Amino acid sequence: MAEVITLHRAVPRGEPFAPVIPGHNKVELQLFTTLNCNLKCTYCSAAVGDVLHSQGHVEYSLEDLDRFIETHLKDYDVYVTFYGGEPVMNREFMQEVMQRHPQFRFQLQTNGTLIDNLPEPVLGKLSNVLISVDGGEHITDHFRGRGVYRQVVKNLGKVRGSLGGSTTARMTWSSPDTTFEEIDSLLENFDYIYWQFMQAEGGYDPEGMEKKKAVLRQLVARFFQSTDELYPVIPLMGIVRNKVRPDILEREHGGYSQCRVSTHIINVLPDGRIFPCPDMAWAPELQQGDLRGNWLTKSPLQPRPEMPCHDCSAFGFCRYNCMKNLYRGYIHGDNDYRVNVVEPICELVRFLGEEIDRHNPAEWYAKASETVRAEIESCPVYEYVEIMP
Repeated sequence: MAEVITLHRAVPRGEPFAPVIPGHNKVELQLFTTLNCNLKCTYCSAAVGDVLHSQGHVEYSLEDLDRFIETHLKDYDVYVTFYGGEPVMNREFMQEVMQRHPQFRFQLQTNGTLIDNLPEPVLGKLSNVLISVDGGEHITDHFRGRGVYRQVVKNLGKVRGSLGGSTTARMTWSSPDTTFEEIDSLLENFDYIYWQFMQAEGGYDPEGMEKKKAVLRQLVARFFQSTDELYPVIPLMGIVRNKVRPDILEREHGGYSQCRVSTHIINVLPDGRIFPCPDMAWAPELQQGDLRGNWLTKSPLQPRPEMPCHDCSAFGFCRYNCMKNLYRGYIHGDNDYRVNVVEPICELVRFLGEEIDRHNPAEWYAKASETVRAEIESCPVYEYVEIMP
């Protein structure tokens, strides 16, 4: 079992504060600008526990935010992710935070339908934009609404030249009918692809699992086609990195999940409450702080003996994958979720690792160009996504 990180609650003004995240020099401050959204995606994680639409605006002041940062984060490299709901629905808050803290890096996670409403100065300060899609046009529109995919592509075309950094397709891979061609074609509009396996009816039945494995096999084969040109698919890049450069895995993550919820991501709801995982704001027992109250404790989403990860063949590169899934399945005791979602996803991750091994990643890495090796080792987008699918 990995050593447990100890975070500390704020003490009265005038007394010293213990480090918030010992062993790390960076913090992702994920600010929910609103819990409202202009779409009605069928699987929305924020809809669990009636979180979605429960808070329309930020209730804390910028002075509250300043005080929290000064108290807990002043010794860290801070990068801010604007999150929601749909964060662009409160673009004024985004602008105010950017103006107040120009020393920070900024990322936006958005459904893309309103991004063209952002002014150029805001777009220019974004180091990365994560845009949520579900694959190609048909599947994205099925989950998100008719015409959404084309609107996203159109909007991205409008703002692409004004963005300060990269664009990443954050693909929620739930449908068993998502094809290799659909995923591959996303690179026509995005710099990177990141996917996350999500809960969906039929997605993890035997037929659905075989369909997903077939696509994974194609993606891996495409990744290893060239040593001179990187195929910029984050889960493949991340797993290859972990296999060929385990020293980076240990240095960056130690014994903790690469989804960051056990260590250095702080999710602040519009009302100021803080949770380790943005998908679990419905679980009050997981609250780890309050921005208005200016307190923060360690993340309660820590590795536990009940989680069977250490006996898994994928543990060496996976490292707990999604703590939300493990918590729901093994700690919260949602057995249906464990059987129908968690265990199939773990099977797919193991399969992905085995498929990558078939292509001898160490030999490929040794032959890869210096540019490709550098991107594998330290792609900036690693800081903004979970790496593991």
